[in-house]
Amino acid sequence: MNRRQCLLSLACLLACGSLAGAADENQSGQTARVFEKEILVRFDYLLYLPDEYNKDSTRSWPLILFLHGAGERGSDINKVKVHGPPKIVAGGKSLPFIIVSPQCPQDGWWDSRSLIALLDEIQSKYRVDPSRIYLTGLSMGGFGTWDLAMRFPQRFAAIAPICGGGIPALARRLKDIPAWVFHGDADPTVPVARSDEMVEALKKAGADVKYTRYPGVGHDSWTKTYENPELYEWFLSHSKPPR
Repeated sequence: MNRRQCLLSLACLLACGSLAGAADENQSGQTARVFEKEILVRFDYLLYLPDEYNKDSTRSWPLILFLHGAGERGSDINKVKVHGPPKIVAGGKSLPFIIVSPQCPQDGWWDSRSLIALLDEIQSKYRVDPSRIYLTGLSMGGFGTWDLAMRFPQRFAAIAPICGGGIPALARRLKDIPAWVFHGDADPTVPVARSDEMVEALKKAGADVKYTRYPGVGHDSWTKTYENPELYEWFLSHSKPPR
């Protein structure tokens, strides 16, 4: 077979393959397929490094991932400073944690896989102690805290959801993660029952759970929570056992 005949044969084979592929794509009935696509993740976020971070290059640090509420969504990162740990450190108080505070896009909701991608990036760039990663959030961020922890329980040493809610049927996924739950019993925005049911489900699952149910407090159950030094001491008292 000469060169020209070889090229013709190859062209025929490729054409037949293309036709077969097209036929397969249009095959009627139920067939098994695979979809794979890389998704772009983009977050504006605040990063806080403790004053001592650069003084000892061998030391690793505990990390707090903070999820804000619905009112702080948008493209102005300074809005994230109005509550929680970003507010505390912006006011001049030093905390012994790396603190990561992403901003959710306007009209968006916390997406757990995107948050884990951000956490992976932070861990690759900074000296994070993987055994002491803590998760907390308020309102929409409280819901995000429950969801993220239930989807990726192996990543967190302790969680502190504030005036949020989760899926009680999945609480067993958190049985090995200490939780401190906060909610005002007069909350008109997120009923306190949302935290009640999660705490009860955690207790049934045998989890280590604390519950602060503020009497007579409305939706803002986060200000006194984040201003309480005991919360940060409680975080630091927990670490994940080595694998």
